[in-house]
Amino acid sequence: MSDIVLEIAGVNRIYSDDKENVVEALHDISLSVRRGEFLTFIGSSGCGKTTLLRLIAGLDEPQSGKLLLDGKEICGTDTNRGYVVQQGGLFPWLSVRDNIAYGLKVRGLYQKNKADVVKYIGLIGLDGFEKSYPHQISGGMAQRVAIARALINNPEILLLDEPMGALDSFTRADIQDKLLELKGESGATMILVTHDVDEAIYLSDRIVIMTPRPGRINDVLNVAIPHPRHRGGVEFMAMRRDILEKLNLASAQPQPEYTI
Repeated sequence: MSDIVLEIAGVNRIYSDDKENVVEALHDISLSVRRGEFLTFIGSSGCGKTTLLRLIAGLDEPQSGKLLLDGKEICGTDTNRGYVVQQGGLFPWLSVRDNIAYGLKVRGLYQKNKADVVKYIGLIGLDGFEKSYPHQISGGMAQRVAIARALINNPEILLLDEPMGALDSFTRADIQDKLLELKGESGATMILVTHDVDEAIYLSDRIVIMTPRPGRINDVLNVAIPHPRHRGGVEFMAMRRDILEKLNLASAQPQPEYTI
């Protein structure tokens, strides 16, 4: 089996409306994603991070270029790619247990794998909340349920679209630790979109810095800091400064040219 799970090759995505306004969201994106790694896309708002995630999920298609999962072109959604959004997207009429089990039931696999539901409830630390509904649990708990619901289908890739973005700092840190624990348990490749530099460094094996629209890859950084990582550590803070500088450069607008 190849070490490369996902190949993004020359991908471009352009949007237009009825008034013929054209927006180039992504320009010539090429990247290989390694099997089992934690990869993060970071950049300013509007740089195409979520657009790229939607292309990987199969929720959208590029104008040109290809996205290959295990050598096969991505065409539409599939359980091989789990997707977690900022608000979790839980079904409000289903309990914690039934939200997590939803994908198994739809695929007719619940009876065979129902022990996995119990396992994941334990892994996300929600024993005792199995019968609770989304409105009865905190935002952090809901995000843990959403992550478990995606991972229980054993996806090769888990796509995370700012899943901690609406959480307070303490809950956010808890979810980050839980993600690393779940990654170790599942072995899934994880791809995160975030604006948070500290979050990117804390979680990632590699960080992809994107430019503003049109979204291009500005730089790809290896995070060589061993786990567990300490947010106040010397290596951590040095990398934080480096990424902030690169983000500022990537976001800088071209200076006007003058002829005298």
